[in-house]
Amino acid sequence: MMVAGLKYLHLAAMLCWCASLVALPLLLHFYGQIWRGKADSSQTQARYAEFRLITHFGYVGFATPAAVIAIAAGTGLIFADQVFDLWFVAKLTLVAGMALVHAWIGHLILTSGEHRGLQNMPSALWALVLGLPLMMGVLWLVLAKPDLAWVADWMPEFMLAPRGQSVDQP
Repeated sequence: MMVAGLKYLHLAAMLCWCASLVALPLLLHFYGQIWRGKADSSQTQARYAEFRLITHFGYVGFATPAAVIAIAAGTGLIFADQVFDLWFVAKLTLVAGMALVHAWIGHLILTSGEHRGLQNMPSALWALVLGLPLMMGVLWLVLAKPDLAWVADWMPEFMLAPRGQSVDQP
């Protein structure tokens, strides 16, 4: 019962986190399009305040808590389900990449607030270019659970012997 609850919590949080990793770059991009080439006016200021509110609370109040809950529930699943396969290590690597994309989106949101706009920043769509393949890779690894034993052939010997013992020894 506990494993099922952790899986549900993990899946729900991952869906929320992934949705925010798609929505926030789109918000940054399309709001950035509004300001490019426009002079300051009261309507532009109102839109800027709306943009700051949506992106800030979307990141701080939704995306980050979803990421923390997804990672915490996933960590609980590691031990509850005893998952210690190579596909899982690959999944954790992709999740670490998602966390880096998440941090970069936060940096863009913070920078847009400090510099009052998105004029001199890289395109937020890069977060989609980087994040979508990571998300699809995580989904594929979880659903396919491929046998990645062939990867061990490419690893240096010290990575295959934890604490000076062989992996094959109990």
